[in-house]
Amino acid sequence: MPLLRIDGLKVRYGGAQILHGINLHVEQKECVAVLGPNGAGKTTLLRAISNLAPTEGEIQFDTKDITEVEPYKMAEIGVIHCPENRRLFPEFSVKENLLMGAYLRRDKDGIQQDMELCYKIFPVLKVRTKQMAQTMSGGEQQMIAIARAIMGKPRLLMLDEPSLGLAQVIKERIFEGIEEIKNMGVTLLIVEQDAVMAMGVADRIYILEGGKLTLTGNKEEIRRNPHVKAAYLGVS
Repeated sequence: MPLLRIDGLKVRYGGAQILHGINLHVEQKECVAVLGPNGAGKTTLLRAISNLAPTEGEIQFDTKDITEVEPYKMAEIGVIHCPENRRLFPEFSVKENLLMGAYLRRDKDGIQQDMELCYKIFPVLKVRTKQMAQTMSGGEQQMIAIARAIMGKPRLLMLDEPSLGLAQVIKERIFEGIEEIKNMGVTLLIVEQDAVMAMGVADRIYILEGGKLTLTGNKEEIRRNPHVKAAYLGVS
């Protein structure tokens, strides 16, 4: 059974329908990427899973319907959402931000072990553990956001545009870290505009355009698709 299964998901804000009957699944330990242009509904999809958007349809996590779970309880069941624009505590240090990710945990030894794991994934964070988040670069702040999410011990980690606004060399470092997280056995759902970076880590890919899933397949199938090559990979 999939860890996450979505059937007939619709999201409407006022008179505008943003998502139109989305069907999607993510298997245990799988990395799934949802690609699409700006405004396609990618962020809305993750917000809907986290119950931060008004939804119709069914969302199941580990075979249980989670459409009525309060957003603040999502972390308790293992659904961790790393949002667009990072949403850090700007006047907290790196270490304090990471500890906030572990606020539900009481296993002090495990928390310390996972903090060291985060420092291994993103070594610059260990060097700057006492530095305030607001004084760090955009790429470093994104590393903090992902590391903070890991501190919550996610069963499903959802990453919203982890490469947004970053230089190519920083994007590569971020996705190297995501690859390490994948290799730890964490199930991942990533929404991205950068198809090249996402295809580097994803097992399967969905294309979301105009609030509808228009294509799905493994990364080799998606990479060979003429529309994807022209619209997302810049290849004619």
